[in-house]
Amino acid sequence: MLFGTPDVNAFDGEAVELLTAVGTQATIALQNASLFGSLLAEKERIVEVEEEARKKLSRDLHDGPTQSVAAIAMRVNFIRRLIERDPTQVPDELWKVEELARKTTKEIRHLLFTLRPLALESQGLVAALEQLAEKMKDTHEQNVIVQAKPGCEDLLDSHAQGVIFNIVEEAVNNARKHAQAEHIWVRLYTRPPYYVVEIQDDGVGFDVEETVDTYGKRSDQSLGLVNMHERAELVEGELHLESSPGKGTLIRVLIPLDSSHIRPQLNTQKDGA
Repeated sequence: MLFGTPDVNAFDGEAVELLTAVGTQATIALQNASLFGSLLAEKERIVEVEEEARKKLSRDLHDGPTQSVAAIAMRVNFIRRLIERDPTQVPDELWKVEELARKTTKEIRHLLFTLRPLALESQGLVAALEQLAEKMKDTHEQNVIVQAKPGCEDLLDSHAQGVIFNIVEEAVNNARKHAQAEHIWVRLYTRPPYYVVEIQDDGVGFDVEETVDTYGKRSDQSLGLVNMHERAELVEGELHLESSPGKGTLIRVLIPLDSSHIRPQLNTQKDGA
């Protein structure tokens, strides 16, 4: 704010005090308006995150447990008919139903883990990713290898750790569903000026340009890519994708070391890989 007059000594002590009070009140009003705008933006972001979580839960339930439960119901109905026509086959069919029920239980437990990984809160990002790798092997027989220097997750604040876990989980699931990969690698390291997260697979790969161009006409894969890009932006990062048919896929998230989500007391650490 600027107060001016062509008159000499126009502002006495009382006038200065009054104008100072006006300036202070105006500053407070502007700060309150800015904070209110930030609050509205954060509220909208939370609503979007919750909506995306609901959509993801719906997709995961449809792709996994829902179909398994439907298959169990069909087999039970088949067994009911077998009891009348050929009882000798019933034990084998019951065994198949039991195996399917066990698989469904694993899928549900895996889904619950990804919704709320307690290890992320209590032990940190690397421990949560290692548990994710174990559950992928146990539930889907998918090999996931986590490569990270001990304590490297300490560079990230808790919000960033949660976002990175969600990106990795989305990328790993996409690779499992679409890539036909034997191995999936998850790497965490620093390469100044970035904190780097990589998810790489040795699967069939795909045409990145075609997938991006046909967004909205394909299945979960293109939607998952958009979700990962948006999540990377939440931690001031960028997501880069490299893939081609027959050569696997590499997803790289770059978070600047001067990001507000990098802990200040640790952001000079250099443990490049």
